[in-house]
Amino acid sequence: MGVVVPLEQDQQNSAGARATLDRVMALSGPSMKGVNTMILSRTGSDVTMIPEVAKHLIDSGGKRLRPILTLLCAEMFGYQGNGHVKLAASVEFMHTATLLHDDVVDESDMRRGKPAARMVWGNQASVLVGDFLLGQAFQMMVEVGSMDALDVLSKASAIIAEGEVLQLTTAKNTNTTEDDYLQVIRAKTAALFSAACEVGPIVAGQTIQGLGEIERAALRSYGMNLGLAFQLVDDALDYGGSAKDLGKDIGDDFRERKVTLPVILAYRRSEGEEKAFWDRVIVAGDQNEGDLERGIALVRDRQGLADTISRAQHYGAVAVDALDGLPASDQKEALLDAVAFCIDRVT
Repeated sequence: MGVVVPLEQDQQNSAGARATLDRVMALSGPSMKGVNTMILSRTGSDVTMIPEVAKHLIDSGGKRLRPILTLLCAEMFGYQGNGHVKLAASVEFMHTATLLHDDVVDESDMRRGKPAARMVWGNQASVLVGDFLLGQAFQMMVEVGSMDALDVLSKASAIIAEGEVLQLTTAKNTNTTEDDYLQVIRAKTAALFSAACEVGPIVAGQTIQGLGEIERAALRSYGMNLGLAFQLVDDALDYGGSAKDLGKDIGDDFRERKVTLPVILAYRRSEGEEKAFWDRVIVAGDQNEGDLERGIALVRDRQGLADTISRAQHYGAVAVDALDGLPASDQKEALLDAVAFCIDRVT
């Protein structure tokens, strides 16, 4: 086991006082053009509703961090082929399909500041277009010709589905434990981050000798821990950030009665009337004017926000540490920037 490197040190070394994704975007930019072209071509269909629904979500914003990670994790070893572009597009399609399905399951009205696809085209169309995107993703994986990459991404797809089902048992349940919630986000969010990173050295190993389990394990761990940190930061932002940083309205988790870590910690540390408040707004769904503001105040007072951020910083530091044994490169520095940027959204 390696030594955990303090995240603050890496932020200073790689991105200054305030981390940005400038280096990430610059290095991945040329290949991302290919990914974007691939995405547009693979959402085409004679069934008009399919490209309409897909375009609605794909064009709604987001930094496309997951496919960018695939590109960086292949190119950091000198890979110059095209396989990583198809795998990156597959990763983005898997993510987009998950968002379409999530909004149906969660009965969400908005996604990234726009009406959710289900509000425009209905639940059935959202689910079926998500299935179409998954089919296209697996077709591109097969075209790459790597059974290892197909194995990693297909397993991730199954784990994500398991996480979705598991989340049903924690939904609107204030008795959800921290371990239960970590199990959900490990499956729903971190598994795809991990797979997106691991397929980088896999596809690079098709043409570059010497890449093996060491590189795969390092980037698998990096992606898993970055994914956990990313989701925990999102959880914290809903109770202590800005809509700009979060990519959606503050308080959406509260309004949708999602039991995220800030709520779990605040509820666990409350008693009497405070516990009754959470049971009313989350379990019963009886929310009134001023309840969001009170929920935010309770999360802060009970250290739910601070401790969620602390846990995110821990996983970010583990992600940084996972890269320690890999050779120096611009792409490695960009991966460190991605961790620092993730944490900086809420600090």
